[in-house]
Amino acid sequence: MISLLRRLSTSPPLLMEPANSCVGSQRLLALAQQLRLYKPPPFSSDDDIEEQRIEEIAHKVVSQVGFAESNTPIAQDPERFRPKRAAVLLCLFEGDVGDLRVILTKRSSKLSTHSGEVALPGGKTEEGDKDDGDTATREAKEEIGLDPSLVNVVTVLEPFLSKHLLRVVPVIGILNEKEAFKAAPNPAEVEAVFDAPLEMFIKDENRRSEEREWMGNKYLIHFFDYETKNKKYIIWGLTAGILIRAASIVYKRSPPFVEQNPIYKVPRVVDINTTIP
Repeated sequence: MISLLRRLSTSPPLLMEPANSCVGSQRLLALAQQLRLYKPPPFSSDDDIEEQRIEEIAHKVVSQVGFAESNTPIAQDPERFRPKRAAVLLCLFEGDVGDLRVILTKRSSKLSTHSGEVALPGGKTEEGDKDDGDTATREAKEEIGLDPSLVNVVTVLEPFLSKHLLRVVPVIGILNEKEAFKAAPNPAEVEAVFDAPLEMFIKDENRRSEEREWMGNKYLIHFFDYETKNKKYIIWGLTAGILIRAASIVYKRSPPFVEQNPIYKVPRVVDINTTIP
């Protein structure tokens, strides 16, 4: 999945403050205070125009490139083919050696889309979700058994755009009591739950990239190779892009490699070949 960073929302969602948010190390408390001050970059008029154009022609775009979550013809269910909003949870905690780590999943190999890929817990917004933090923590509970009351949601990042024109909002939360979380993956969705050091995603170790082109713009896809408990994982695409961005914000420094994303523009003419590689 390709990570195309876009600013697609005009107001940040409300942030949750669980009852146990005062618990945790001084480092985590300082991090929470730091991240609450983060503000996504402001919108430009071009962003607003592009957002409107996405809404206006989205039914045409997805009917041509295909909407992975459904095979329902657009004529039968047009509401289903509007651009959807989703949220993923970057749940950070302090490791045994004092490093910051993030919880990741390996999707079930039985899923019809992105099977076997590494992902962040999350999913589409549902009716009843109060905000993006609510979506992300609800999905994390459904996927890996993470109790939302254990997560202190502190900020959200700029939305990313998936290859299926899904707006994906990264939500950063802090797990102060890691011992209280016992992973219980939903076998229908998740094959494995593991964690990785967040700082890894702004280092040039165990990283490779591929250059691709879409609609005349060249961009890079980053791949991170990671091994833990004798299991090997490849973290790439949308997930890698979100983690690079989050690590840059948390550690207040840019990665030593080029983080290159194309300038996303909805094409005026869409045909069956208009897909994101």
